[in-house]
Amino acid sequence: MRDIAVVAYAQNPIVRDAGANNEVELIMPVVKQVLKDTGLKDIHDIDFTCSGSCDYLQGAAFAFVAGVDALGAVPPIKESHVEMDAAWALYESILKIKMGAADSALIYGFAKSSPGKLAQVLSQQLDPYYYSPLWPDVVSLNAMQARAALDAGVLTEEDMAEVVSRSRANAKSNDKAQLSGDYSVEQLLEEPEYIAPLRKHDCPPVSDGASAMIICTVEKAKEWGLPFAIIKGMDHRIETHNFGARDLTTSESTTIAAEAVGVNSAKVDIAEIHAPFSHQEIILKKALGLGDDTVVNPSGGPLAGNVMMAAGLDRIGEVARRIINGEAKRGVAHATSGPCLQHNMVTVLEAE
Repeated sequence: MRDIAVVAYAQNPIVRDAGANNEVELIMPVVKQVLKDTGLKDIHDIDFTCSGSCDYLQGAAFAFVAGVDALGAVPPIKESHVEMDAAWALYESILKIKMGAADSALIYGFAKSSPGKLAQVLSQQLDPYYYSPLWPDVVSLNAMQARAALDAGVLTEEDMAEVVSRSRANAKSNDKAQLSGDYSVEQLLEEPEYIAPLRKHDCPPVSDGASAMIICTVEKAKEWGLPFAIIKGMDHRIETHNFGARDLTTSESTTIAAEAVGVNSAKVDIAEIHAPFSHQEIILKKALGLGDDTVVNPSGGPLAGNVMMAAGLDRIGEVARRIINGEAKRGVAHATSGPCLQHNMVTVLEAE
């Protein structure tokens, strides 16, 4: 089983509203950037391409097909798609390489969430018989999870505000971030509740954007003469879609995945956690077994910019970028999907 290297990662500036730019126009810059960073001429120098997006956001079946126009896919390419965050497109691409069906892959994720009502759109992920017909919005569902965690003593409102404060401060050094700045815990707690116990800053911003990544075998990365970060392990676990049958104050699937890839077998320098809501970072940090010596979400994380179907890939890209730049030797990236942390993927990346 061949080791996989991340050799390039690019992200658009995350914005609240991309205006007249369509999805193809969001994708093209990041694809061009990763090709430029690797010195490849065009998409046909890549063996496999896989994307992650959500047709519900575009309001049409097979809407993701239009995104392929950004690749200039003539003559034909080997291409696939997942109706999930592009972190899962990365997962598929890694399997393709490990099976020997490819030596390199381009992964991209994109979303234009601004035109619709995102909180309601995501209710379509729910059980179609019992939950979806009730149209519970995603903020209300996660407010239920936050309330359960508060009542169980897992965290406090001060803990949640501290997460937001740190996220916004970290994002000041991230030129792609949508939200950043200096906010004290006291300032944040003075803000009114939005959907109790969540305040607006506890929730992810609605974001438009796209991200892309190129991976390949370690041998291919050396052949291309590129610096890289090695994906040492990746594990994905799923909990029941019936969130009423789960303990929402913990993330058992994240714990299992973290153990499977040996998160705590060595020091973790940085961790990028895909926690769209402030309370979820606290739950996930405990599930991952991370200590205070690990820097969490140095990019600002999803609270600083949350492109649907790309935010999970961004977590992996951020860790890889810091390892390639020499800022860290070992990092953990987490991606989630589904209601209240239903799906969880944990990735360990290391320097060569």
